[in-house]
Amino acid sequence: MTVLVTGATGSVGRHVVGRLVSAGVPVRALTRTPATAGLPDAVEVFEGDLDRPETLRAALAGVESLYLFPVPGTAREVVAAAKEAGVRRIVVLSSSSVLDTSGDNHSGEHHRAVERAVEESGIEWTFVRPDEFATNVLWKWAHSIRTEGVVRAPYGNAPRVLIHEADVAAVAAAALLEDGHAGQAYVLTGPEVVTQAEQVAQIAGAIGRPVAFEEITPDQARRFMGQAMPAPVVEMVLGYLADAVANPPVTVDTVEKITGRPALTFARWAADHAADFAPLAQGEAA
Repeated sequence: MTVLVTGATGSVGRHVVGRLVSAGVPVRALTRTPATAGLPDAVEVFEGDLDRPETLRAALAGVESLYLFPVPGTAREVVAAAKEAGVRRIVVLSSSSVLDTSGDNHSGEHHRAVERAVEESGIEWTFVRPDEFATNVLWKWAHSIRTEGVVRAPYGNAPRVLIHEADVAAVAAAALLEDGHAGQAYVLTGPEVVTQAEQVAQIAGAIGRPVAFEEITPDQARRFMGQAMPAPVVEMVLGYLADAVANPPVTVDTVEKITGRPALTFARWAADHAADFAPLAQGEAA
């Protein structure tokens, strides 16, 4: 069974590739930049771009299972190409945000479009729907931790159920390799509820130095976050945090049910990413 992994150099995709290689199955990886992919030697690397479905033909030839990174604009064309190539199983990296059917959720609409394209194709499918990724902490806080030893954020008491990207990959790999997952939509969370302030404390423990948490207002956060991301995404993130204070999230044990082991804690994630929060070396660009 040959498996094609799209988004193979992403935070989840790399873990999916690693698990498939460890399982001994033939693995292909799709990337726009093969020369810098840095994937295991056992992986057959193809140049291609999900935004240009015509570039996938060579990579799809002879593939039976596909791990699909979500790109809604071309999802139907990509799935059609997969079907034409004889792909029998697709595992989609989706999001728990699809459960918000208000029509006003940017992430939910993004992922729902991909799910719909796959579901309507007639190919066997599994949707992997993680809640918030722990890796979101990197773009939110890593710079200020590295340069100032501080995190400034609203809703310090907002509880989250952050999931380690390795756990998302573990579930996706199981769905690719095993029978019995067809037609399933797996919501994934971490194993514990951790507030934002507690996350900062656990990062401090992982890097072995103090990190201060300074609470700011939502308006202050809106101005700051708006410098790096679109307004709809800013509002989505702030909305999640405000809602979490009023309606604390709950964990689910899907990772343990699928993999046979508990999901990894945020403290474990912080330890795995300690280098990403290390102080800048002298002369290193901020």
